[in-house]
Amino acid sequence: MELLDQARAHVDSGAFFAELARLVAYPTVSDAPEGRKTIQAYLDEVLTPALTGLGCDVTQHPNPDPAGGPFLVGVRVESPDLPTLLCYGHADVVGEAGRWSEGRDPWTLTADGDRWYGRGTADNKGQHLVNLTALRLLLEAKGQLGFNLKFLFETGEEIGSPGLDAFAARQKELLEADVLIASDGPRLDAATPTLFLGARGGVRITLDADLRPDSYHSGNWGGILRNPATTLAGAIAGLVDGHGRIQVPALLPPELPESVREALADVVVDAPDEGWGDPQLSPAERLYGWNTLEVLALDAGNADRPVNAIPGRARAVLQLRYVAGTDVGDVTATVREHLAARGFPMIEVTTEASFRASRTPVEDPWVAWAREALAKAGKPVALLPNFGGGLPNHVFTDILGLATLWLPHSYPGCLQHAPDEHLLAPVAREGLVLAIALFSSFGSAPPTLRR
Repeated sequence: MELLDQARAHVDSGAFFAELARLVAYPTVSDAPEGRKTIQAYLDEVLTPALTGLGCDVTQHPNPDPAGGPFLVGVRVESPDLPTLLCYGHADVVGEAGRWSEGRDPWTLTADGDRWYGRGTADNKGQHLVNLTALRLLLEAKGQLGFNLKFLFETGEEIGSPGLDAFAARQKELLEADVLIASDGPRLDAATPTLFLGARGGVRITLDADLRPDSYHSGNWGGILRNPATTLAGAIAGLVDGHGRIQVPALLPPELPESVREALADVVVDAPDEGWGDPQLSPAERLYGWNTLEVLALDAGNADRPVNAIPGRARAVLQLRYVAGTDVGDVTATVREHLAARGFPMIEVTTEASFRASRTPVEDPWVAWAREALAKAGKPVALLPNFGGGLPNHVFTDILGLATLWLPHSYPGCLQHAPDEHLLAPVAREGLVLAIALFSSFGSAPPTLRR
C-alpha cells in the first residue's frame, strides 16, 4: 500500500506533469518528413534513457518496410527462472489537426483544471509514460522487478504500423515473453478502470460511380440519364440501411460468442441515438462485439453551390469495423458481387485494410489473473473482449502467440487525433496505481500461466 500511495503522490506533486511536458515537446509526427528526425531524437533522448534507467539493454532496429520508422527494444533479464513481461508503446503521434482552443500549442503541455492538453498526452506518450513510471517506482522501491522485462516501441502506429508484422516474425526470440501488458486506446469511460483483450479490425471501402466526364442539364436529361449520386445512394442503402444495420450477411461475424456476451452483460454504454444499429444487440454488444459499416465521406457535385445539372461522378468512402472471427479475405469481391446482384455493376469497388481484428479469449487464465491483481488496487475493473478501435494486437496474439492485456490510461472524450487532445489527471493518477498493482503482482504469477 505504501508503494501505491507513493504513486499517487508522484502525480499530485507535479513530477509526472513535468515529465510528460518534456515528452509532448517532441513533435513526433510519423506522416511528415520532418517528424521522422524528431522521432529519432525522441528514441535517443527520451526512451533510451528511460529504458536504460530500468536496467535494460537497449537496441534499435531498422524497419523491414521503408514506409515505417525504426523499432526500439529494451530487455532486462533478472533470472531465466522468472516470468517475462512484454510491454509495448508507440512513439509517434498524428499531426496538429487544426486549430486548438484558446491558442494552445499542441507541443506545449498546458493544464486547465484536471485536463492536461497536448498532442500525444492520450495517444500514446501519456500512456507509455504511466507504465514506464510504474516500472521505475517499483524498481526503486524493491531494488528489483521480480520478473524479466522486454519493452517494444514502434514509431509508425499512427500510419498503420508498417513493418511491425515482419519485424515481430523475424525477432520472435528477442520478443519472446509470457504475456503482453500494454496501454493504448480509451477506458470504457473516465470513471471506470478497464481491461480489454484485443481490437476490432478495419477495412476501408471506396465506391466510385464514375459514369461520364461531364455534367448534364437536369431538365433536359433528367429521367433518361442515370444519375451517379442517386445510384450511389441506392448502392450504399443496399450495404447498410438508414438505421446503421449491415445488409450483407458476409460482412457480419458468424456469431456473438457466449463468452463475449457474458463479459459484456454488465458493461453499460450510453447510446445517444435510439434505434441506431441492430436492435437485437445491446449497445455494448454493438460497440465491442459486433461489426459496423460507416459512411466516412460522400461526394457528388457541390452541395455548397449546387447547379441544375446531373453530376458525372459520385464517390463514397465507407469503413467496415469488424471483430475477430469475421472473414474479410475478399471484401472487394463480396461487395462488388452484392452490388451487381442488385443492379449496380457500374460501381467500382476498391478496398484497403488496416489493422486486423484479434482478441485474447475471455476465458484465458491470464485474464483471471489480471482481474484479481487489479482488484487489489481497490476498484472494480470493467472487462472488454476488445475495444472498438484498431491496434496491432494481432502481432502479439497471432505472430508471437501471446495473451494480450491492455490497461488503457485514457477515456473516450480525450479528443485524440483532434484539436485539444488531453489526458485527465485523475485517470493518470489512477492509471499509475493500477499499473503498479499489475506489475508488482506479475513476478508471483502462477507457474502454470507461463509458456
